[in-house]
Amino acid sequence: MRAWRAHSYGSYKDVLQLDDLPALTAPAGGAVVKVEAAALNFPDLLSIAGQYQVKAPLPFTPGIEAAGTVVRTGAGSTFSVGDQVIVSAPWGAFAEETAAADRQLLRWPTGLSAAEAASFVVTYHTGYLALAHRAALRAGETLLVHGGAGGVGIAAIQLGKALGATVIATAGADDKLEICRAAGADHVINYRSGDWVAAVKQLTGGKGADVIYDPVGGDVFDQSLKCIAWEGRILVIGFASGKIPELKLNRVLLKNISVVGLFWGAYQMHDPAKVVACHDALCALVAAGKIRPVIWKELPLAELPTALAALESRQSHGKIAIIP
Repeated sequence: MRAWRAHSYGSYKDVLQLDDLPALTAPAGGAVVKVEAAALNFPDLLSIAGQYQVKAPLPFTPGIEAAGTVVRTGAGSTFSVGDQVIVSAPWGAFAEETAAADRQLLRWPTGLSAAEAASFVVTYHTGYLALAHRAALRAGETLLVHGGAGGVGIAAIQLGKALGATVIATAGADDKLEICRAAGADHVINYRSGDWVAAVKQLTGGKGADVIYDPVGGDVFDQSLKCIAWEGRILVIGFASGKIPELKLNRVLLKNISVVGLFWGAYQMHDPAKVVACHDALCALVAAGKIRPVIWKELPLAELPTALAALESRQSHGKIAIIP
């Protein structure tokens, strides 16, 4: 069984190694899944560097989401050999096989390819719980999505439209603006070519965005406070900019706004029933044709470093999938 492993923390260019390992043993209350596709996410870079919220024990196989077929089950597992599942776990996806607890397995949405199914949980669960649950986005409201051409951004655009919002998306290049439009954005703004805060105000008639979806952080968060509507909600999704902003509470007070965090992984621990309910709602949206992951490229397992380089440099859009 081949698996990429980090034997120390650092840059993926230096610490990753493709190892030959014995076949995995199914854990009690869990299963071993033959990986048909694994998807890349920004936290993978942080995990390999030892900078993610949950630090993996060395040596470890990175990768937090995959799709595949159950090949072995442990005592007490509710899954059966042959079940097609999505795996969402803190690590283990970038391999030919991965082992996971039952709570880390979800049904494969009907109609999605392996690459699409592997790309489903992190972006769409995050987006749905953020927009529908944490921010209570309502039909007729305006949603501003930052980083709209990334996997997280595309999911938020699609979900915003499915929930009945008018969607404004930002991106840093004209080709990525077209990707946002293709995902369903009503309006797009190139944040590199002008004052995007003024553009948001103009598009909303001076009101500002009711909900702002921010996976970027840093200066983007600071500027977002200038174009949020009265009683608006800013969703803190992540810090792709590498800078964690500090909040000036006078702005929160004066505009009656809410700053709301969303760390999807915590729901597996604190409210697993909500994860299942979220997944069911998302599967219904897939069946209705309202959401679907966008795959930039599918690459073989041996080319994981190339895929990580594309993710790190923001060369890609949507999601990158690894096919063992």
